[in-house]
Amino acid sequence: MLPSQPLLHAAVFALAVLQALASDTFIAAVYEHAVILPDATDEPVSPGDALALMNKNMDVLEGAVKEAAQQGAHIIVTPEDGIYGWRFTRETIYPYLEDIPDPAVNWIPCTDPTRFAPAPVQERLSCMARNNSIYVVANIGDKKPCNSSDAGCPSDGRYQYNTDVVFDSEGKLVARYHKYNLFMSETQFNYPKEPEAVTFETPFGKFGIFTCFDILFREPAVVLVSELQVDTVLFPTAWMNVLPFLTAVEFHSAWAMGMGVNFLAANTHYTTLSMTGSGIYAPDGARTYYYNMKTQDGRLLVAELDSHPRLSPAFPPAVSWSLYASSVKRFSPNDHDFGGLIFHDWFTFTELTKPEGNVSVCQKDLCCHLSYKMAGKQEDEVYVLGAFDGLHVVEGQYYLQICTLLKCKSPDRNTCGQPVEMAQTKFEMFSLSGTFGTNYVFPEVLYSGVQLAPGEFEVLNDGRLISKARPTKPVVTVTLFGRWYEKD
Repeated sequence: MLPSQPLLHAAVFALAVLQALASDTFIAAVYEHAVILPDATDEPVSPGDALALMNKNMDVLEGAVKEAAQQGAHIIVTPEDGIYGWRFTRETIYPYLEDIPDPAVNWIPCTDPTRFAPAPVQERLSCMARNNSIYVVANIGDKKPCNSSDAGCPSDGRYQYNTDVVFDSEGKLVARYHKYNLFMSETQFNYPKEPEAVTFETPFGKFGIFTCFDILFREPAVVLVSELQVDTVLFPTAWMNVLPFLTAVEFHSAWAMGMGVNFLAANTHYTTLSMTGSGIYAPDGARTYYYNMKTQDGRLLVAELDSHPRLSPAFPPAVSWSLYASSVKRFSPNDHDFGGLIFHDWFTFTELTKPEGNVSVCQKDLCCHLSYKMAGKQEDEVYVLGAFDGLHVVEGQYYLQICTLLKCKSPDRNTCGQPVEMAQTKFEMFSLSGTFGTNYVFPEVLYSGVQLAPGEFEVLNDGRLISKARPTKPVVTVTLFGRWYEKD
């Protein structure tokens, strides 16, 4: 006699829980989604048309969820804007929004869809999770009514939030996060009155969640890791790559290393806006990642991670980021320092004029030191050491301290700091350090073709970022990207 469907589902779920509890690792998945976008319009579409568009995207996401589950994944993260895109005003996004309750209500939309109706998107996401016995993380829009008794209530009588939701493997809503640090183009949304630090427990570790631009700020990103001690961060994003430091795969990998957590980053794939770059990152480097500006296809990534990385023997030791650099004198005074812009920030550069040596460059309180030896320097390639110590004020306001070895776009020094993806020069060795005033420093090594270097460099506990491969692959940039949150 065959078991009934509910009994079969319960047995499968119980087995999955036992497997997760019996292991110190788990299988993670992220899906980079080529979003099907709505037509640009100045008028709101009908709720039916909005749902039709969202169902097209959820058809694709459901296929990724099924495939991830078949590969043994316990959790899958999908991108920011992955269900309806971003071509909206405040008015035109409204038909796409649902009222998302507090997870404390203990709700499984798949089995009780009318409890907080209408909620067809939440119902379908819940069923994806329940039917495949996998945690599903998605980004949708939340709407909350308000009135004149609330001094902050918008004139249209509602708050609209860019929102992440998490459904567990039974389909229960277990987390809801409202994005706090909105990007400058997100005028369709409000930000919550206070930043939310959202965590939830699983059989395979403690998880936290935030969205895209949040990663550059203390709240909620640093709070989740440093104060609430999450093991893994979930990160739906629609990241527009900015070389040389803020390309998705390099910065997200560096953030995971600098913060000492697992990091599951699912990006939108839309090359017209330079959106690509997803990955599954551990404190010791990328486990898998994807960056592709040439095709329009989505991509599923699956990898194994430690459930509690801080307990792993491979967990990096604590780093005193300024220890080495503060103990050495400037390697050599530079009479030929020059300035240049990187992403609107004015850096102080000095050129690497010899195939090997020791150089320093300073700006304000930050001095950057580099020891290096090139392996067959190309004559038409110019490399510089750069320093930036100051407040970045373009699309947000945040204080940076950056030390960087980077390839200039051309032999003309005026191009130093402009976006570069390709290089030919390899290094026999490099050692980069700086007199940082912050403990939040993120190490990046980017090779030619926007390739990461997992396992090919390390950070010593005295703050030096050193190469391990001899020689390296062709280098685009080696960077220590520091965030001094208190000076924002």
